Parts: sequence; structure tokens; C-alpha cells
Amino acid sequence: MLINPKHNKTLSKLELLAKQVVEGFITGLHKSPMHGFSVEFAEHRLYNSGESTRHIDWKLFARSEKLFVKRYEEETNLRCQLVIDCSASMQFPKDQEYNKLRFSIEAAAALIELLKGQRDAPGLSTFDQDLLKHIPAKGSPVQKKILMNELEILLDYKSTAKQTSAASALNQLAEILHQRSMLVIFSDMFESTDNTEELFSALQHLRYRKHEVVLFHVTDKAKELHFEFENKPHHFIDLESGLEVKLNPSQVREAYTQSLQTFKEELKLKCSQFKIDFVEADITEGFDQVLHTYLVKRSKMV
Repeated sequence: MLINPKHNKTLSKLELLAKQVVEGFITGLHKSPMHGFSVEFAEHRLYNSGESTRHIDWKLFARSEKLFVKRYEEETNLRCQLVIDCSASMQFPKDQEYNKLRFSIEAAAALIELLKGQRDAPGLSTFDQDLLKHIPAKGSPVQKKILMNELEILLDYKSTAKQTSAASALNQLAEILHQRSMLVIFSDMFESTDNTEELFSALQHLRYRKHEVVLFHVTDKAKELHFEFENKPHHFIDLESGLEVKLNPSQVREAYTQSLQTFKEELKLKCSQFKIDFVEADITEGFDQVLHTYLVKRSKMV
């Protein structure tokens, strides 16, 4: 589906980016040896003989001489709640325009575009120290515009929370979401070590409520996981606590990377135990893996 230049002026930059990302992804998918995914975009479905004619699009019939019925919310296949961590740590790298939060927002926008084409119902939730915003999943025609507008606003969001509480937000979501929803979470999952068990318990709560969960572990892999900084004195600031330290990266690299690796492996293990899809999302590697993961998960649910 090519973007109509006449409509470009009506699209936000985020919407335009999302369309370009999805179109590129679908083109690549069609060229690849992978099959079995439904990636056709449609605003209508074919009319079935014998059903009511009240929702037939007669203007489209006049152009195509085929009967199509307008698609409405109740015809949605799947509810997908996109959950974005907006805590201060997601603003890393702080000195760059493109950070973990922006990656998550753009990935969510691309997923909304793909969800629309799949006739699925997207929703959006955001959190830092608590649940900030919750827009339930809907398949209505205006839902995409509502969510894109919310994501545009989120691009300028700066969290003032002193710590992240993904556990609290995820527990709230587990209770208020419809059963059998897909949750797609974008988070670095960096919380106080005192809250680790609470975090794992919240993930288990989501599964107990019969939600299907995909966790995109969003990081700047080179800097955060591998600690690839030049071998010279640096001034590091904890984005959540404000704690500052001056040191040479070589002094702490081994201990730091080991600690992060231990946490990541524990998180992956818990996700595996709870049957949660754990996917590493490096902000430097684009969105194809995000979109592909959604399609694979969706194919197992419908």
C-alpha cells in the first residue's frame, strides 16, 4: 500500500513514519521465504450473501461493481494493549535526540499501523512511578488518530518520578484489561533491586489473568549492556535518582556488565517460566523485529 502524496499533509510526522516503516516491512516480508501471515490492508470486507445490506458501501460498489461491507469495532479480531515505560531511565541517552522512549513511541506507532491493517484493536497505556494514561483497545475508525495524537504528545514527555514502578502499573493493567488481550510492553525494566520480586510477581499476574504478553526489553545495547564508553574519565548521572559519579569506565566495566547480565538472564528465565515472550530491542536496530514478533504472536492467538 503506497502512501498517497495528496494525503501527506494530513498525516503527522509520526503517522508518516509509521506508514513508511510498515510498508517497508511488508515489502520485505513478501520478498522473503516466510509465509503464513495475513498482511493485507483493508477498510472493508466482502459482503456475504444473505446478511444485512445496511452497512454496504454503495460508493465503493459504484466504482468496483463489488459489494463490500464497512468494518466496525465488533468485527475486530484481537485486542492489543501497547504499554510504554515513560520513566526517566527511558530518556537514555540523555544527550541525544533519539533515546529509548522515542524508539518505543515510534515502534508503538508502527504497530498501530500494522494493527489497523490486521483489523485488530489497539489501545495504549503509559507508566512511570504509576499508571499515567490508559486508553482501552478499540477498533473504531477514530482510535488510530487518538492514539497517534497521544504518542505525539508523549514525544515531549519528561518524567519527574524518582523511581520506576513497573510492578504497580502492570498489576493495575492486569485487573482492568479485558481477558485474553495481547499486551506489548516496551520497557528497560530497570527498577530498584528491592522491587525485583514485585516486578516478577506483576508479570505473573498478567499471565494469571490470561493475557498474552510480549516484553520488548528496550536498551541501548552498546552503552547500557556492554558499557562501551571511551577509556577516559566520564561523569555519569542516574536519570532517576540524580546520583552522580565521576570515574573511568574501565574501573567498573566488568562488575557493571556482569550485574546487568545477571539481571537480564533472571528476567528472561522468569518470562520463560510465565510463558511471556522476551525480546531484546536495541534502539539502534530498527523496528522489523518488533513487527515480526507481533505477527508471530498474533498467528498463534487467532
